[in-house]
Amino acid sequence: MHLAHEELTAQIIGAAIEVHKTLGPGFLEAIYENALAIELHRQKVPFSRQYAVRVFYHDSEVGLHRLDLFVADQIVVELKTCRDFSDAHFITVRSYLRAVGRQHGLLLNFAKSTLEIKRVHSGS
Repeated sequence: MHLAHEELTAQIIGAAIEVHKTLGPGFLEAIYENALAIELHRQKVPFSRQYAVRVFYHDSEVGLHRLDLFVADQIVVELKTCRDFSDAHFITVRSYLRAVGRQHGLLLNFAKSTLEIKRVHSGS
């Protein structure tokens, strides 16, 4: 099942809105990650949780990134429960995008009364 990133993004956002509408704000990130995984599975959207990405400096492995969700091997999804997004959140998602060689990511903030959604592109 290969979907265009726009369609996948819409599905992810729809699933995240459903989770936020059901749970509301106030829980830990892990709870929202669990709930979003259940919702994506219900909608038959392929994804990996805590996807491990090896990071290299020249030819040497220097560490491991863990993506909250990697949807259909195309879109990096980073969940937050914070007052506001910071520049560091965007920088982190861009580094994840570079590490997996993809262009599109989403930052989702479940801490507010309305789900906060930001699209992140590898070059933006």
